[in-house]
Amino acid sequence: MDRNRLFTRAYVLFAAFAIGAICIAGKILHIQFIDGAKWQTKVAHLTTELREIPATRGNIYADSGDLLATSVPIYEIRMDMKAEGLDAADFNANIDSLCIELSGLFGDRTAAQYRDRLVTARKAGNRYYLVKNNVDFDQARQTEKFHLFRRGRFKSGVIYEKQNKRIQPLGDIASRTIGYSRPGIQPVGLEGSYDDLLGGRPGQRYEKRLAGGVWMPIKNSNEVDPEDGCDIYSTIDVNIQDVANSALRKQLKKHNARHGCAILMEVKTGYIKAIANLSLSGDSTYTESYNYAVGEATEPGSTFKLASMMAAFEDGKLTIHDSVDTKN
Repeated sequence: MDRNRLFTRAYVLFAAFAIGAICIAGKILHIQFIDGAKWQTKVAHLTTELREIPATRGNIYADSGDLLATSVPIYEIRMDMKAEGLDAADFNANIDSLCIELSGLFGDRTAAQYRDRLVTARKAGNRYYLVKNNVDFDQARQTEKFHLFRRGRFKSGVIYEKQNKRIQPLGDIASRTIGYSRPGIQPVGLEGSYDDLLGGRPGQRYEKRLAGGVWMPIKNSNEVDPEDGCDIYSTIDVNIQDVANSALRKQLKKHNARHGCAILMEVKTGYIKAIANLSLSGDSTYTESYNYAVGEATEPGSTFKLASMMAAFEDGKLTIHDSVDTKN
């Protein structure tokens, strides 16, 4: 009797272990093949990586020191709604005033709309909520005096993320010569030719990936600051360039030409003082869309033979009575 009872208990325990093992195996298979995509996405959202901090790109100047291309700071204003110093009392006491100030400065939403979004983000515990993007330097400085934000990052959760936007202050003057350098696009002009010098050296910092593919910087002692790019000075004279642009545009319109270019070189130095390239666009206006002066450059050919012969006569190397065997 005792022996049968012992076997019965052993069988029960074995069955229990077998069922447990089957359940575990089933759960593993379920996670692997059914819920796998969900958990992989969740892991990706929590990934921490060492990412680059872009360097401030160097300026491009004309010969007079006028800016042809420069980088201006553009900011994203974000909030860490779970910042340790941001308690409920401070948030509730300042949220209305803050939203009125944000609405008054940017004018893109009403104060009530700003309030609804911020309160919703607070309830969701958003650690990196985007309050406003494309904020210029002066606007960012103004927001530092707003209610709640004036308490600083620790007590308000406000985060200012700086980015750099490349602009050409003189508009389309020599814009194709100045050019651009963008990821995935063939570099053009001075920006492309001197990209290594202008680009500087990027820094590094650890960032955490949040939901929606947003990366949040993590303050860390291992952060490496970027090194700003070098400035370059061109030989372009902005006044002469402006005259060349206007004269070329006038002649192209007069003759209804498809495109044209004009180059002015200082003979003594060989410096290019102006280089204008204009193309007829779809809206019947002329714009700088291609650098014909460089892209379609060819040898002077027969045009230059006359100058060579004149120089030879002037230097006494030839006379009008000389003959040359041209070999058939």
